[in-house]
Amino acid sequence: MKVALLTREFPPEVYGGAGVHVGELADALAGRVEVAVHCFGGPRPSPLVAATYTPWAEISSRAGGDPLASALEVMAVDLAMVAGIGAADLAHSHTWYANLAGHLAKVARGIPHVATVHSLEPLRPWKAEQLGGGYQLSRWCEQTALEHADAVIAVSRAMADDLAACYPAVAPERINVIHNGVDARRWQPNQGSDVLQRYGVDATRPLVTFVGRITRQKGLSYLLDAAPLIDATAQLVLCTGAADTEALAAETEQRIGELQGRPGGVVWIQAMLSPEEVAQLHSHAVAFVCPSIYEPFGLVNVEAMACGAPVVASAVGGIPEIVLDGETGLLVELSLDADGQPSDPSGFSAGLAKAINTLVRDPARAAAMGRAARRRVEEHFSWGAVAEQTIALYERVVASR
Repeated sequence: MKVALLTREFPPEVYGGAGVHVGELADALAGRVEVAVHCFGGPRPSPLVAATYTPWAEISSRAGGDPLASALEVMAVDLAMVAGIGAADLAHSHTWYANLAGHLAKVARGIPHVATVHSLEPLRPWKAEQLGGGYQLSRWCEQTALEHADAVIAVSRAMADDLAACYPAVAPERINVIHNGVDARRWQPNQGSDVLQRYGVDATRPLVTFVGRITRQKGLSYLLDAAPLIDATAQLVLCTGAADTEALAAETEQRIGELQGRPGGVVWIQAMLSPEEVAQLHSHAVAFVCPSIYEPFGLVNVEAMACGAPVVASAVGGIPEIVLDGETGLLVELSLDADGQPSDPSGFSAGLAKAINTLVRDPARAAAMGRAARRRVEEHFSWGAVAEQTIALYERVVASR
């Protein structure tokens, strides 16, 4: 069977969990099926990459700075993907960026389409701030593709519930839950200190870490609100990628600047580090914090757990399927309003600080949770199991046509 994997991200050009997922899935599938990856951006070194695609520059030049252009460029790449797929038995798309390509491949080439949803556009209304009118296009691309896909993979049970609520036209029998995986050999405890020294992290203090993009979804602002309440002995380490917008970048810079005088200190690493570097940060953390307000799965939590870090996280989406409250970390309740924002933001931040302080002040408990977290990853989130479940779904879809 030849499978065309359609994705925006693919290593080494990765900025989020979906890109990590596709890279690991492609490696796990290879040898079991024939894999041909089609991705956005420049050429990749992986032999699994069949073609790469770049946005049509004329769109942005004609748009004159309208944020709508970014969504139109995605749609243009999707059209190019359909032209470039060639012979394939099945198309498997990831995220709205490539879902439309999968749908059009089904229509034009007569092959089945499987779509993996890592998040859902209707549940990310803050993207209108980034895409303008393009947000309506991203929602249309996703809805059209998912409602016509032969099968949809949800990365958690919570994601499956959200999918059914957002798109009731997707028949329940077409929704399949297959959790994300992680390479536990790559993500493992690392007690070295070279990365800490390079970025000015004080290994003698309890470390409270955050790793993620600067986007409303990841809830960094609520962790920053919690920072003054965190035990003064702890050092807060923030490792962030690029912000969604210039305004959000400026807001975050100002907020972190205001915290620099905090007794325990704040270290801000403004770069997407390599997995090996991030693993060292995780390995020294008394608590890894995931304050997301929307997280269908939360791969970053699995990565942290694989390194032996206990997790403090919001109890939203798929996170409770990963982090076992009181066993591998601590969950913080979070109620959202009709716009998908915390209904009690100050209470949420206070809850984060309370959970963090519980682990900072009881390092023995934190260490025990970290060991339990590593065991859970080894037992439940291997890529071999994910690949086998995915191939079984491919076979069912192909056989049913």
